[in-house]
Amino acid sequence: MDVDRTGEAGEGSLLVGRIEVVNIGLESFATDLAEEGVEVIHVEWSPPAGGDPELADLLAKLGV
Repeated sequence: MDVDRTGEAGEGSLLVGRIEVVNIGLESFATDLAEEGVEVIHVEWSPPAGGDPELADLLAKLGV
């Protein structure tokens, strides 16, 4: 990504203006973006029921 230290997209970038990101999941993505000057908010998230589809289905039926 071509971003300067102010978070502005660099010349020739497909992005225009200041870049702001909401990162969901893997924290290292947010860390890397922040190190490049991008304003980023990290949301800790993981799949319901640890990714187990059967357990997730049961939880959905319970309304949890």
